[in-house]
Amino acid sequence: MFTGKYRIAYELAERYHRGQFRKGGEPYITHPAAVAEMMISQGRGDEYVYTALFHDLLEDTEITEQEIADIGGEAVLRAVKLLTKTKGYDMAEYISGIKSDPIAFAVKGADRLHNLRSAFAADEAFIRRYIKESLEWYLDFSPEIPEAVRALCESIGVPFPEDL
Repeated sequence: MFTGKYRIAYELAERYHRGQFRKGGEPYITHPAAVAEMMISQGRGDEYVYTALFHDLLEDTEITEQEIADIGGEAVLRAVKLLTKTKGYDMAEYISGIKSDPIAFAVKGADRLHNLRSAFAADEAFIRRYIKESLEWYLDFSPEIPEAVRALCESIGVPFPEDL
């Protein structure tokens, strides 16, 4: 899947996410890999790709910050830390932090978009919460997010707010 300079980063992420699965049952690594592929397809630089591969590691695994910095550097570590939800976090502060960093902002937009496009496997209660959160906080992260939200709304038969 990933070769050259991204192979080591992918292998690190794959090792730490091993045994984790997405709501649809696929190995969790498929998600950060898809977000990284989105960064590559957008012509983003290395720091964006590394951040995409690592974006859930601090939140979901026992990786150390040093392991991230050793491969990605300080800018990647900073972005990953901004993308990490901590216990009792404040959503407005979380979003504000992400918007302060162009790497974190781009990766979060791709992360949300991929999650929206793959949320069909989740239960309806989760989908409803995810739609609400996306409409409230993430519409400006990617021009493709509103259409992904619309498709998710249609999948469970709820109206999409047309005044967006």
